[in-house]
Order: sequence, then C-alpha cells, then structure tokens
Amino acid sequence: MLFDGEIWVSYGFIFVLAPDDDQPDLMAARGGQVNGLCGAAVPGVLSLVTGLHTGDVPLVVEALDTEPALDDAWEDVVEVSFEADEADLVLRSFQDATAVALPGPGIYRARYCATGLDAAHDGTRMAGEPARDRYLLQLWPAPAASDAVIRS
Repeated sequence: MLFDGEIWVSYGFIFVLAPDDDQPDLMAARGGQVNGLCGAAVPGVLSLVTGLHTGDVPLVVEALDTEPALDDAWEDVVEVSFEADEADLVLRSFQDATAVALPGPGIYRARYCATGLDAAHDGTRMAGEPARDRYLLQLWPAPAASDAVIRS
C-alpha cells in the first residue's frame, strides 16, 4: 500500500506526478482519452477526477505485481496506461503534496475506481462531515494500452 488516507481536493482533481514537475493544464492531462475520470495524456502524469469539489476525500493507492481482481464494490472503474519516469511521485492538489513511491520507473496500468461520484458531485465536505465519495488507484506493470471504461 502506497497511501491510505484522506487527501484534500479543490476543484475536484488530484495529480500523480514527480515531485518537481509542474502541474499540467487539467484539460491537457485528459486530452484524447475517453474515460473522463483518469487522464494520462501528459507523459509522467496521472490526472484523477473526484466528484467532490472541495474537501478531503478517502483515497487508497496500491502498487501490485499483477492485475488485481475487479471488486464489485466500485461503481465507476476506468483504466489507463501510465509511464512513470521515476519511482518517487506525489499526490498533488494545488499546493498540497503527499509522497508515494512506486517499485521503480516503467510502464504501469492504472485502474482508478470510484464510489459516490454522483452523491459528492460539485459539493464541499466540511470538517466532521462523513465522506460521500471514495477512491482507489491500483498500479501494476503492464504494456501500454488504450484507456478503457470498465464500469460506469
């Protein structure tokens, strides 16, 4: 497990990128991809969309050796290929950053799972309120492939 906790979002996004990289344009990060939730159009960057506009969202990030079984608990599931130029990355939403480390650089398949997108859509979560949405990002080594909507 690389991360298991809550991460602050603002404007409903989280980037996964190298610590020294600049945040790309939100639209460029998802350009040309069909899934709408997880973009990998900018090399070395994952762009994750959340339903919640502002506040803390529960997120788990896992690095795995092989493709995991698909869990029926997730309402929305998408996949993209992600090329990590380095193992040390951060989860970033504007100025906030949390370190995560992959086993090494390389090409990974990224499965992004969400539950509660509609319930949290464009909302704000204040301190002490229960979470309306939650997320899982799973990464495993795999050849590059097109993005895919697994469940919507």
